[in-house]
Amino acid sequence: MTSEIDRRDFLKLAGIGGLGVVFGSALPGMGHAAAQDDFYFIQLSDTHWGFEGPPNPDAKVTLKKAVAAVNSLDRQPDFIVFTGDLTHTTDNPMERRKRLSEFREIVSALKVKTVRFMPGEHDASLDNGKAFKEFFGSTYYTFDHKGVHFIAIDNVSDPRAAIGEEQLAWLAADLAQQKKEAPIVVLTHRPLFDLYPQWDWATRDGAKALDLLLPYKNVVVFYGHIHQEHHHMTGHIAHHAAKGLMFALPVAGSQANRTPVPWDPAQPYKGLGFRSIDADPRAGYKLTELPVTNKG
Repeated sequence: MTSEIDRRDFLKLAGIGGLGVVFGSALPGMGHAAAQDDFYFIQLSDTHWGFEGPPNPDAKVTLKKAVAAVNSLDRQPDFIVFTGDLTHTTDNPMERRKRLSEFREIVSALKVKTVRFMPGEHDASLDNGKAFKEFFGSTYYTFDHKGVHFIAIDNVSDPRAAIGEEQLAWLAADLAQQKKEAPIVVLTHRPLFDLYPQWDWATRDGAKALDLLLPYKNVVVFYGHIHQEHHHMTGHIAHHAAKGLMFALPVAGSQANRTPVPWDPAQPYKGLGFRSIDADPRAGYKLTELPVTNKG
């Protein structure tokens, strides 16, 4: 497994720069015998393909630069996940499909071909996820990778910002098949806790999902939506928000309105980025924050 020091040195040489690491709890459910199964994956979020405006005058190429940055990593991840708002919202169903198609074409250039997609409200809330499903399949699902159980939750297709009773029942049934010490990673777009409901930074019935997850000892949640790095605990469950890849948003409550952080020509791409997540049964989860480069 490539060490963090090796990756940091590579990123400096590649001109990507910038590193922040958060150490999570160990993963006892995986056991020391699984050491050879260490892996890492990439989380990208809020690419908002189709957005145009002063918050990002480079909007037409930002996603392509992010793809190039991921492809330039010295060791490619096991898989990549996009945690929602793949495209920017539009009332036009034809334009929505055009943007989803263009997004899919751009990210097809990723070297890693195991790529998983989740919708954001910009992709799905106006048609209950219909167009998203045409391009990427189900809006919620599970998968397993090297001893870790992943659960992708859809809290955006319902325009009320709810998960819904049907999906909560599905979640309960899936969790019932897991051991209480099983390592579980939850992927979602909106935060499951009430970060700042005034700005739609919450899930209406997120507390019900957390109640289902709390009996499990090794749960971590990765989400997007708020366009900034943020870390929070609900009991023993850690929640980690990812930066966006189109424009940054202000800290919750720091200003009257949820307007994007202005573009800084002196520091293009400031506040934007993606992350790699190392799953190590001996040390837990390690988060490495990687900014988008303005090169290439």
